[in-house]
Amino acid sequence: MSSVPETGNTVSNPVIPGFYPDPSICRAGEDYYIACSSFEYFPGVPIFHSRDLVHWTQIGNALDRPSQLRLPLDSASSGGIYAPTLRHHDGRFWLIVTNVSGDGNLLFTATDPAGPWSDPIRLPGVHGIDPDIAWDDEGNCWCTTAGVGQIRIDPHTGETFGPRRQLWSGAPGAKAPEAPHLFRIGDYWYLLIAEGGTERGHGVSIARGLAPTGPFEPCPANPILTHRSTDHPIQNTGHADLVQGPDGSWWMVLLGVRPGGGTPGWHVLGRETFLAPVDWVDGWPVVGELSTALPAPPWPLQPHDVVPERRDDFDTTELAPCWVSLRRRSSEDCTTKEQPGWLTLRARGGSLDDADVTFVGRRQQHPSCRVRTLVDAAEGQGGLAVRLDERHHYAVEVSSGQVQVRARIGPLHTVVASRPTPPGPVVLRIEAAAVHTVNDARTGPDFVSIGFEEADGTFVELASLDGRYLSTEVAGGFTGRVFGMFASAGSVHFDWFDYEPFEH
Repeated sequence: MSSVPETGNTVSNPVIPGFYPDPSICRAGEDYYIACSSFEYFPGVPIFHSRDLVHWTQIGNALDRPSQLRLPLDSASSGGIYAPTLRHHDGRFWLIVTNVSGDGNLLFTATDPAGPWSDPIRLPGVHGIDPDIAWDDEGNCWCTTAGVGQIRIDPHTGETFGPRRQLWSGAPGAKAPEAPHLFRIGDYWYLLIAEGGTERGHGVSIARGLAPTGPFEPCPANPILTHRSTDHPIQNTGHADLVQGPDGSWWMVLLGVRPGGGTPGWHVLGRETFLAPVDWVDGWPVVGELSTALPAPPWPLQPHDVVPERRDDFDTTELAPCWVSLRRRSSEDCTTKEQPGWLTLRARGGSLDDADVTFVGRRQQHPSCRVRTLVDAAEGQGGLAVRLDERHHYAVEVSSGQVQVRARIGPLHTVVASRPTPPGPVVLRIEAAAVHTVNDARTGPDFVSIGFEEADGTFVELASLDGRYLSTEVAGGFTGRVFGMFASAGSVHFDWFDYEPFEH
């Protein structure tokens, strides 16, 4: 779930915090759904539900079977699944994505967005990433991809018709015109794109035409949203989608980041999903203020009936939808059925440096938080980690009566600290504490404290590491931090996992 604090007449933005980028939204009656990119993680494409555009609950992952999502072990981090488009049309839900790790563009359908989703319809004739689908009044289905080019498809078979046509190249001189979404609104077809790259130069631009195939005229106020060259707390704003609220007003969902620290600023949670109001002036959308304290929408909010559980006791046979693994998840390597009330992980790869390490994690969603797990490593070796990719991670690992803190930063891999532990299960702990005072330009975004707990709950901090090295600005790529449990040898058992956000 996403937990959105409310204060008076404002709600907290992002509405879906943490590494949930490239949001695509659709409405079906009174219900709203968002799909996000998932990259190298399995299951893929998290699906969220809301009734008020503010409070979002993850109801599943669209790609939860190997027949839907193939991620070879040589798939690079920040490869895998890019930029879905989610639409509701003719009584069905349609999801189109790019798997850049081998399968190209794929189309899925479902009657219930919570699943199950179909096996993929392959689209070998559709080239480019960030695919969008839209239907015209004659029932033709148009697929538009980054570039920005378009081709007509049969969404039931994947057949394409005619050559790909270039529609628009975005603002002159702007790089990476991508993430197209095509809408029929009133008399016009609107073509919404991202451009400028998904870094600090990111922005949203739009064009319109009288047909889905164009020609398109650009909005004279483009980009209609960008925070480039500003000190706004939300940066990298782009990759947007549009939807009507319950009262008929218009809203935009988009990705952004919250950098911290000094220069150049480091974002560690990944690209997050934000919400902004939209007005229409002279037939063009005008985006209202995008703020971390968003004015509450003018309709009754519908908070979750149940506060999101911060602890998972692994008492169910299937893992909750927030849990993800790397590239695949096998019941032989990951199960709650072997030891009731415990999650058992069996090692594949030998460390977090390996693409096939057995890992189960959840996204970091708050700048400051505490993560704890009770681990029994009597039959193996493993522990608790905070991961960005194979070359950037911190971990606390238990084996043979020793607990060690390991750090991997690019080509450097070291044991930072080591200490004996009493026999039996041990509580491992990682805390991320955001830095709010920038002492100089080199001040990092947060500190990551790593250690274990004694029997009375006392925290034994073995290391406090600079969080900038687990940021996109250092590591590169498109993902964000994920806290998780791993096994690097034998079998390792985890009794519970606790994620607690806190103010610092």
